[in-house]
Amino acid sequence: MVSEYGFFGALLVIGAVLGLAPVIAPLFLAPRSLGDKTRDTYECGMETEGSAWVRFDIAYYLFALIFVAFEVDVLYILPVAVVFGEYAWRDLIELSLFIGILFLAVIYAWRKGVLHWR
Repeated sequence: MVSEYGFFGALLVIGAVLGLAPVIAPLFLAPRSLGDKTRDTYECGMETEGSAWVRFDIAYYLFALIFVAFEVDVLYILPVAVVFGEYAWRDLIELSLFIGILFLAVIYAWRKGVLHWR
């Protein structure tokens, strides 16, 4: 009985240490020099031109959200496709319904003009 609680406690401590180590380690290991360029905006090794605070069109965000939604849906489709087995027809119908609903979402977004790039 005591060993089960001890094992659980050990796992809890190990999880806390492994979770906090990446947060605490940079406090001791990171360089502390503050030069002239420390607070400048840095992008791909290129000097920035103008202000870094530029407003982007909402279309970028909508397009990104639609992309992320479809990428997450692939995560749901892949396991079902891998375990096709005894109920292959049922799985095929369920996947077809799922993809059909996604297709309706694309048609809806297309009709609303979300996919129209200005």
